[in-house]
Amino acid sequence: MIDLDTSKSTRSGKSGERPPQENGIQKHRTALPAPMFTRSDFSVWSILKKCIGLELSKITMPIAFNEPLSFLQRITEYMEHVYLIHKASNQSQPLERMQSVAAFAVSAVASQWERTGKPFNPLLGETYELIREDLGFRFISEQVSHHPPISAFYSEGLNQDFMFHGSIYPKLKFWGKSVEAEPRGTITLELLKHNEAYTWTNPTCCVHNVILGQLWIEQYGIVEILNHRTGDKCILHFKPCGLFGKELHRVEGYIQDKNRKKLFIIYGKWTECLWGIDPASYESFKKHEKRSDHARKAKTDDGPEKANSDVPGNMADGVPVAQETVQIIPGSKLLWRINSRPPNSAQMYNFTSFTVSLNELESGMEKTLPPTDCRLRPDIRGMENGNMDLASQEKERLEEKQREARKERAKEEAEWRTRWFYPGDNPYTGTPDWLYAGDYFERNFSDCPDIY
Repeated sequence: MIDLDTSKSTRSGKSGERPPQENGIQKHRTALPAPMFTRSDFSVWSILKKCIGLELSKITMPIAFNEPLSFLQRITEYMEHVYLIHKASNQSQPLERMQSVAAFAVSAVASQWERTGKPFNPLLGETYELIREDLGFRFISEQVSHHPPISAFYSEGLNQDFMFHGSIYPKLKFWGKSVEAEPRGTITLELLKHNEAYTWTNPTCCVHNVILGQLWIEQYGIVEILNHRTGDKCILHFKPCGLFGKELHRVEGYIQDKNRKKLFIIYGKWTECLWGIDPASYESFKKHEKRSDHARKAKTDDGPEKANSDVPGNMADGVPVAQETVQIIPGSKLLWRINSRPPNSAQMYNFTSFTVSLNELESGMEKTLPPTDCRLRPDIRGMENGNMDLASQEKERLEEKQREARKERAKEEAEWRTRWFYPGDNPYTGTPDWLYAGDYFERNFSDCPDIY
């Protein structure tokens, strides 16, 4: 496993300044240039009361609710645990490969834990690229549609071992006390050595207490991962929190073959780790647990020690208290564990070490990036540097510039032309998708639009 927590590395100079390369491996920054801006002075309710039941992508939100990243960069966080894809590629048995792919699908949403800031909406034509030679991949994304907002992405292994691609249409809804984000769109992973393709969609993410109290996040819904070559399927149930927080962050599921025979049981938490075990051992453990429960209940008396034993959890300040960490069934194998966050994460929008490096503009980068890359976007850069007034002004200016450009196109009856993706059908599911057109890394950026 690759530990991305570089917080212990020695830093010289200003906060977050990158140390030089060591042994040829590039070091990435370990802190943002400025600490997080406090949101407590803003009345969320004054803005959100107009939005109940509406699609939030059409509402302009004050910058105080944002984090200094574009949604295109947020999508790139799927790649933090990319070692799981490399691992799947090197496994000889389809069942083992599905275990690693399932772990990757869960790990892809783990960075959202405690991330209550909203990423900036990408401008039409905005792009983001990331090349991580140390992690063995390169990644490109583009905002291909504004209404509805659609972000397309494509990533490939530097050793030609995988392709990972999809298009996400995040549907945001406000329900009075919570904001729900449903990430519509298919995600496809191709393991080239095995001629296998896996497809799935992400769970729904919900931010609670947006009006009063402490914000908290849960993910819920069924995620089905299908291996299109073998017919094997992994069904993962992201559990909703429940009344007492008993199920908070829990994920349970199983892998079945094309005849629906259960081959493997998976359990854990998307905020911590994922374990797996064979069905026979799982069933026998559950039966034993039930028998023990019955025996315990038969023996109960009303002594003082009983008071707290069966309370499934409680709500502190409207935030469910997570139950004890995952109970490991004897004989289970670890499929994935989350990377520890840097010690200063709370002052940096709860970013992971991987996330902290995403908006880093390394010296000389401007010469190779297209003018549409998120790193060059002045409102995000202003917010990252702690200049909220500048960030707010720039955000308004960019949104107005985008509106003017749209009016001009309407006047001239000109269609918007995407650069790196084109609309088509997903080759495995047949559903509408955006497919990578290729050639981005040839770096011919002469016809890129001026969006900033």
